[in-house]
Amino acid sequence: MTLSLLSRSAQTAAQSRLPVIEFEPLLDTIEAAALLRMHPKTLKKKARLGEIPGLHIGKYWRFRVSDLND
Repeated sequence: MTLSLLSRSAQTAAQSRLPVIEFEPLLDTIEAAALLRMHPKTLKKKARLGEIPGLHIGKYWRFRVSDLND
């Protein structure tokens, strides 16, 4: 059994002051290729060459929608 030093209302107030951080979801190669209307292999090649911004995580490529829209 754990004892809380803060009352329930104090805990709720403390939680409401914390900033809400939202992350942009990453697209995989197939989703990004569909968005750009190109073949997934072409997308990977352009990402490797630096023509399209992407993240190479292990053996997978991930893409931000906001980067692709630019």
